[in-house]
Amino acid sequence: MQQLLNKLFSIKKHVIRFILPLLISIVGSSLFASPAFATGVYQMPSLVAGDTTWVLDKGDVISRLNEGKISGALEDLAKQTGNEVRFVTVRRLDYGETPESFTKALFEKWFPTKQAQANQTLLVLVTVTNGTDIITGDKVKSLLTDSIAESVASETLGVPLRDGNKYNQAFLDASDRLVAVLSGKPDPGPPEIVDKVQVEGTFKKAEETDQGNATAWVIGLLIAATIIPMATYYIYQINQPSSDG
Repeated sequence: MQQLLNKLFSIKKHVIRFILPLLISIVGSSLFASPAFATGVYQMPSLVAGDTTWVLDKGDVISRLNEGKISGALEDLAKQTGNEVRFVTVRRLDYGETPESFTKALFEKWFPTKQAQANQTLLVLVTVTNGTDIITGDKVKSLLTDSIAESVASETLGVPLRDGNKYNQAFLDASDRLVAVLSGKPDPGPPEIVDKVQVEGTFKKAEETDQGNATAWVIGLLIAATIIPMATYYIYQINQPSSDG
């Protein structure tokens, strides 16, 4: 009997020894995976006025084909008018950062003087929240007024995102509208908003599912580490010959 108990405790010790590193790995990945994708202005590459980089898709939401189309349109705009537009996407921001503070800091990093900022437009999207912001230089404002700029960020970009995260359509539409306005053409305006009856789905987002799966694994492994040795001992006990026999 004592030998069996020793064996059971040995099994339990080995199970815990195996499970503990796995638990630490699962919990650690669920806690620290999200911050690993956070982006700060200090992580953004350097860029100056006249640079031919028009799209920085750090959030990886624009297809290569559409990124090429947008870059071509913005490059033509810069050559013809001197007005430069840049699109930036990031997955998430550093703790305490907002789309507005990030956009302002990035604008000032890339274009530190009023002269460098004058003909610049910067449009930023944070994909995890679909938060947007836009900032423009002083000379641009004669064509791209603050109200139109805000409409581009919140409506031209925002409407397709609210209608099923249509990132490619959102940036193509924003590019078309900005190119038109900054070329001196009439503002085509925001997209038409069609009211839809929205039936709330029961599907979780990918991040919620990942975290839920990690939690389920942790709970399941903890239960297994406790119950398996107990169940083994219980089965042994009920299979022992009765002392009354």
